[in-house]
Amino acid sequence: MPSYRIRTATPEDADAARVVMLDTVYHDFRSGYVPRWHGDIIDIEAAYLVPPRHTLLVAVEEGEGPEGSGGTVVATAALDSRGPAHPPNPRWLAERYPSGETAQLRRVYVRPGHRRRGLARALVRELLDFAAADGGYRSVYLHTDPSVTGAEPFWRSLGKVVCDERDAAEVAAGDPAGTVHFEIPVPLGIPAPR
Repeated sequence: MPSYRIRTATPEDADAARVVMLDTVYHDFRSGYVPRWHGDIIDIEAAYLVPPRHTLLVAVEEGEGPEGSGGTVVATAALDSRGPAHPPNPRWLAERYPSGETAQLRRVYVRPGHRRRGLARALVRELLDFAAADGGYRSVYLHTDPSVTGAEPFWRSLGKVVCDERDAAEVAAGDPAGTVHFEIPVPLGIPAPR
C-alpha cells in the first residue's frame, strides 16, 4: 500500500496539480477545459497560493516521482472565499453563500488509481481546519456533478444538500446538467481539534 503525505501546495506543485485537475475535467467530467468554469486551474498561483484566505492542498505519493521531488501529486483539494455566482446558479443560492463569508471547496480530485484510500476525506478535513482557523468564514459550500461516479455519495456522507438542480424547478432555472449544491457543517471561528 502506498504511503501519502498531505501538504499545502507550493508554486513548484502547480504544474503537477494542474495535470491532476485537467485529467479530471477531461476524463471524469468529460467537459474538457471550459475557461469560465476552469480558469483557476490555469492560474493556480493567483487562485489559491497568493490570496491569504485561499489554499490548495496536494496529496503526494511518497517515494515516487523524479529524484528529489518528494513524490508524485495524486490528489488535490482547494478552498477559496468565492461563493456561487448568479448566474449560472440560482439567485437565492448566491445570496445564501456570499463571497467573503463563504469557504468554497473546490477541485477535490483524486487520480483513479488512488481512490478509495481516504485521500479525499483527509483533504477535506484539512480544508475544514483551514476554514475554521481563518475565523471569518460563516459557512462551507461546494457543488458537484452527480454524473461523476462516487461524487454525490461522497459529498452526501459529509454534508447536506441545499439545492439539487435536477429538481424540476431548478432545471427550469437553467442547469440541465443537474448540479448538486452542498453545505458542509463545521464549527467555524475556532480551529477544529487535531
